[in-house]
Amino acid sequence: MQKIELYDTTLRDGAQTEGISYSVQDKVRIARKLDELGIHFIEAGWPANPKDREVFKILKDKPLRQAALVAFGSTRRADKKVNLDPSIKSILAADTRVVTIFGKTWDLHVKEVLKVSLDDNLKLIEDTIAYLVSKAKTVIYDCEHFFDGYKGNPEYAVKTALAAQEAGASRIVFCDTNGGTVASELIRIIHHIAPKLKSALGIHAHNDLGLAVANSILAIENGITHVQGTFNGYGERCGNADLSTIIGILKTKLNVDCVPDKNLKELTKVSHFVSEVSNLRQQPNQPFVGSSAFVHKGGVHIDAMLKNPKTYEHIEPVIVGNHRRLLVSELAGKMPIVLKAKEFELDLDKKSPKTQKILKLLQDLEHKGYQFEAADASFELLIKRELKQYKRFFDLESFRVVVEKKPDGRIASEAIIKVRVNGIQEHTAADGDGPVNALDNALRKALKGFYPALAKMHLSDFKVRVLDEKAGTASRVRVLIQSQDESDSWGTVGVSENIIEASWQALVDSVEYKLLKDKA
Repeated sequence: MQKIELYDTTLRDGAQTEGISYSVQDKVRIARKLDELGIHFIEAGWPANPKDREVFKILKDKPLRQAALVAFGSTRRADKKVNLDPSIKSILAADTRVVTIFGKTWDLHVKEVLKVSLDDNLKLIEDTIAYLVSKAKTVIYDCEHFFDGYKGNPEYAVKTALAAQEAGASRIVFCDTNGGTVASELIRIIHHIAPKLKSALGIHAHNDLGLAVANSILAIENGITHVQGTFNGYGERCGNADLSTIIGILKTKLNVDCVPDKNLKELTKVSHFVSEVSNLRQQPNQPFVGSSAFVHKGGVHIDAMLKNPKTYEHIEPVIVGNHRRLLVSELAGKMPIVLKAKEFELDLDKKSPKTQKILKLLQDLEHKGYQFEAADASFELLIKRELKQYKRFFDLESFRVVVEKKPDGRIASEAIIKVRVNGIQEHTAADGDGPVNALDNALRKALKGFYPALAKMHLSDFKVRVLDEKAGTASRVRVLIQSQDESDSWGTVGVSENIIEASWQALVDSVEYKLLKDKA
């Protein structure tokens, strides 16, 4: 069986994603999670950066279990001897067995960015790698802009790779740094260059054409044995090759050894963990690991799926730790309602009048703008209310939200709420970062004395969708709220012409679902 090395650069290349700012502990947590999955090389960052130096120190004191920790840097500066270059010194100080060095391949960059001669650039590559090898380092060499460089000056691009190999680099990695190489070009160039090199060869693809994964897989099918990427495809501009997708393809389609078989079922969990720590929304349509990767909505699809899942799924979702979902919507008919009811331990028959009633209610609500695809919790509550198998945990008497602009320009939000639980009135107030946050804080503050478990839940996402833009500020809005506790995550929905009222509906469902599932 072919074996492929997986090299993760989420903590360096992925950290360049717009909106990501990893703390030291974020990087350490992600590194350990990737190590558990079975990634072979984990690039933790630039040791020249103080934050990354701290990461390397922590992971030196408590090392990863099996992955090689990698320090990253560039070839020496043109005006510095290699042993005096501060960046090279920091790489050695990181004290990793493996280091990755990138250097210029494209003559355009040599002339216009480094502003040195082509021969001098070869000397930078040779000096840096030879020096690190003399310090007992395993050196991976990233040929930056390799494909653009080859297309512009193939003879020189080959010289840079040969210089790295002769200096002792154990792996030569071809980088599509601008992400602008189409698959046919990439394979043609690899076929031209590969016979000239004896070192192990790698691929590092960016996604500016949407081809990063495809190019990586094609490179592997054409002899490359080392593949670099980031989890969830994070990275600058359009991102890098998505390692979660690459792993899924290698393991389930190509029978290639890359992570242990027993770890494949952790793929979805690891992807979502990286998303959570990165504070970025998981893309629902992400292959293998997305929440919609195995979702079925259309009635024809669902009917076929119930007869044989192979009709609309290329693998069993459990293989990668994901799960199948049959969406409840006006397009899906009665069967998803029956199946959802079974999930909630409720007995419904497709021909039952109750099922017909729920379907009619669902269609009416969707006509008003409700959407339950991302609000399973609201749908469960809807069914249980209709079947009279649900009791309210509290009753609202009133709430008021005040938004005040202070003289110093700050916006302050306060919510005052009155609720009644088992005949007992609770009247309280709370501040928040905004009106919805204040309302959420006030509601849970009012209820926590009756239901202490609410202290363990929080809102993780809040979305507002205007349903009729032509109506302007009087248009109806749909609010979707995602909540989570220590073990679960759930979605709820509210719709109204008033954004606070729509938010209140979704908030109440969120809290009541928590209490219902905990059987408060």
